[in-house]
Amino acid sequence: MDPEARAYLDWMQSLGLPPLAEQGPQEARRLNRMRVPMLAGEPEPVARIEDLRVPGPQGPIGGRIYAPVGGESLPALLYMHGGGWVVGDIDSHDSVCRALAGRAGCMVLSLDYRMAPEHRFPAAVDDSWAGLVWLHENAATIGADPDRLAVGGDSSGGNLAAVVARWARERGGPRIAAQVLIYPVTNYDLDTPSYGTMGTGYGLTRESMRWYWEQYLADPGDGASPDASPLRATDLTGLAPALVITCELDPLASEGSAYAAALGAAGGLVEHIHEPNMIHGYLRMAGVISRARKSWDDCARFLRQHL
Repeated sequence: MDPEARAYLDWMQSLGLPPLAEQGPQEARRLNRMRVPMLAGEPEPVARIEDLRVPGPQGPIGGRIYAPVGGESLPALLYMHGGGWVVGDIDSHDSVCRALAGRAGCMVLSLDYRMAPEHRFPAAVDDSWAGLVWLHENAATIGADPDRLAVGGDSSGGNLAAVVARWARERGGPRIAAQVLIYPVTNYDLDTPSYGTMGTGYGLTRESMRWYWEQYLADPGDGASPDASPLRATDLTGLAPALVITCELDPLASEGSAYAAALGAAGGLVEHIHEPNMIHGYLRMAGVISRARKSWDDCARFLRQHL
């Protein structure tokens, strides 16, 4: 294991926190917010940061714009944060969005989509789609180029980004130029090889993911929907070029790798980076796991290439 990841896991274990199922959503969110400053590290400077509200299917959705420069028509990335559809928010992924904006030279719209269990599937997907449509329709107003759009996210946010990218093809636009999927959730299946080998002892656990899915799905049968499990989509042709990042020590490694392979088999342009010796969730932990910056650069390079 990466020594910085090992030190982080040792620190987390020393806290003696109860399992997620015993914490419950509100306490899990509180504890997650408390760890953000230490994990994120020093925030990278961005020329423009603006909080706003995006019209959504059930009311306004919070959002935050990051722009590396002012007065230009920039390519734009819609970013959905991770956290099992239950925890996480714009602030928890502020460091990631700052880094991607500056390194990729693009605007980032970070979306504060509705969370489970208060708002179950497909609320988060519907909000993510509303965010993409708003970004396309209002790009010129905020200094973005409506013809150079990407979607991205980590973990559950990667799940949402994958679904939105497919919806964009199915619904005839907005056109997506790239999708960035970092250790994404792609299938409601807790019996994959990586769940068997990495399901305990590496931060994210099989039981944690079971709890997250229980919060997200109103009915377990909904997990069969490709809008919950993008790997189950019957047609993955014609999708935007994809960067898929997976981690060796991650229970989600199998499904992320399977999704990258499925995109490639459907004729898509896919770059799959498998990070050795690394755990789930590191992207927002640059304050303690330096590998995060390497992945920020990988994402930025891919976005520059396709935007």
